[in-house]
Formats: sequence, structure tokens, C-alpha cells
Amino acid sequence: MSDTTQLPAFIGALDRASEWFGRTLAWLIIIMMLIQFAIVLLRYMFSINSIFMQELVMYMHASVFMLAAAYTFRHDGHVRVDIFYRGMTPRRQALINVVGIITLLIPVMVFIIASSLGYVANSWRILETSPDYGGIPAVYALKTLIPLFAVLMIVQGVVEIVRNGYVMAGRIVPAAAGGNHLEERV
Repeated sequence: MSDTTQLPAFIGALDRASEWFGRTLAWLIIIMMLIQFAIVLLRYMFSINSIFMQELVMYMHASVFMLAAAYTFRHDGHVRVDIFYRGMTPRRQALINVVGIITLLIPVMVFIIASSLGYVANSWRILETSPDYGGIPAVYALKTLIPLFAVLMIVQGVVEIVRNGYVMAGRIVPAAAGGNHLEERV
């Protein structure tokens, strides 16, 4: 990943915020693992079941999955079928990235926002709670992750458009140029 300081100030700040947010969310995985361990321990050693704790793990998993997607996008960690892409020059890759973001990512994320707003608003209107006794009384907060995910992806998409525009203009040299792909380092 290229240095954020080479980007315009506002775009660089958004990029750094995405990085910070993703790294912060990663801590939820450890907390989630510890809670899941406690659930198993309580259930099998003491015959105690906690719907609240089970739902808490589900909420944390959804939060990590939905909110860290922009962080994953920032680090080019999403699945890519790059039969031709890999052999292209960095400038051509940047062009494909920009076209993909503009024609695929942003329209899909706008669709997700538009189609989920009513669903989320209804949940907030009734302050939807868990259908299970003892569950988390904030299903509306969980559903809010859907449009929030899409907004974060659009913001990161704009950052990537600018970053790739700088690559096409020769103002940034991509860090992963050549055959330095993650799957090849494993």
C-alpha cells in the first residue's frame, strides 16, 4: 500500500481513518473468541446457557465482517480474478481499478443503501429487540450495520479512485508492483 502522505490531505485523512478503524475492529475478534470460549465453558461444564452472550458473539462477528470490509478493500484483500490483471502495468491496473469502482462498487453500494434504509428505519421506529428471551434488545443497531457498511465502502472507494488516479498520473508508485502478490508470499 502506498504512503498516505502522498494523497491530498482530506483523502489521506479518510485513508488513515479506515486503517485505524480496521485495526481497532480486529480487537473484536479476540474479544469474540474469549466470549465464545466462555459460552462453551459455561454450557458444557456448568450447564449454563446465555442467549445474550451468544447474540453478542453474533453482533461482534457481524460488526467485524461488515465494518472491516473497507479496511480489507484498502489492503486489496478481497477476492480478485486476475487472469489478465496480474500481468498488466501498474497504470493499467489502476485504470481497471477506477473503472471497477465507478461502474461496479459504487452503484452496488448505493443500491444496498437505498434498499436497506426502509428496513433499518422500521427497525429503529419500533426499537426492534431480540425475539429470544434474554437476548440483546438492540436488533436495530445490528441492522444499522448494513447501510454503514455501504457508506464505508463508498468512502474507501473514493479514496481508491484518487489513489489510482495518482498512480495513473505517475505521482504514486504502487507498493505491490510486479509479482508481489499476497498469495505468492504464503
